[in-house]
Parts: sequence; C-alpha cells; structure tokens
Amino acid sequence: MAYAFDTLGYAKRLRDAGVSQVQAEAHAEAAREFVMGDLVTKADLQATKADLQAAMDTLSLRLTLRLGVMLATGLATSIGLIAAIIKL
Repeated sequence: MAYAFDTLGYAKRLRDAGVSQVQAEAHAEAAREFVMGDLVTKADLQATKADLQAAMDTLSLRLTLRLGVMLATGLATSIGLIAAIIKL
C-alpha cells in the first residue's frame, strides 16, 4: 500500500496562514521527508520477521548444544565418582 503526503496542500495551508511561499514549500518538503522516512512497509516487517526467526533458530541450536554438553559432562562426572566410590 502506498502512502502519500500532500505537500502541495500542506504548503497552501501554510501560505493561507501567512507563511511565505518559499518557507511554506520548504516546510512541506521537510515534513514529507520526516513523515515518509518513518513509515514501515510490509516488506520491512517481513524482512525483520525473517531476521528474528533466524536469530531465534541460532539461539535455540546454541542452547540445545550447551544443554547436551552440560548433561554429558555431568554424566561423565557422576560415572567417575561412582567408579571411585566402588574402588574404595
């Protein structure tokens, strides 16, 4: 969906309020750049969604790997302790 900012109408309202034409046009152009620069499109949101999904997948993989290493280390330590106790 395209959005439009009516710079001509905005400048006309400023001129009708007593602002000079040069100032009204400059103000209207600055306002258009400000308003249009902050709009987010569906494509922007889709790109952000894809980036977030990739980041979440990476974090999930890293957490799974850490948990596996912790479990393996804990199991190896437990087996070592049991073996040492049995020898006593």
